[in-house]
Amino acid sequence: MFIHLGGDMVVRSKDVIIILDFQMKQSSKTTRQFLAQAEEAGRLIVLGGEQTKSYVVTEGKVYGSPISSLTLKRRANFLESR
Repeated sequence: MFIHLGGDMVVRSKDVIIILDFQMKQSSKTTRQFLAQAEEAGRLIVLGGEQTKSYVVTEGKVYGSPISSLTLKRRANFLESR
């Protein structure tokens, strides 16, 4: 299964390690450091011209997505359907 991250970017759901809400960047020093290192290494890709709402971490890249983390998790079927 694939997940549309915004813009023209699609990744395989099995490649996703974690989906982080944007507010994690604000509240966690470790997350800020991780994202700064990914940016310095050229691994952070910000999608679309809209505000980043979530980060999707894969083995090789970190994507800044304009789609909320809850919506991305639903798309990836990470949440149980009711």
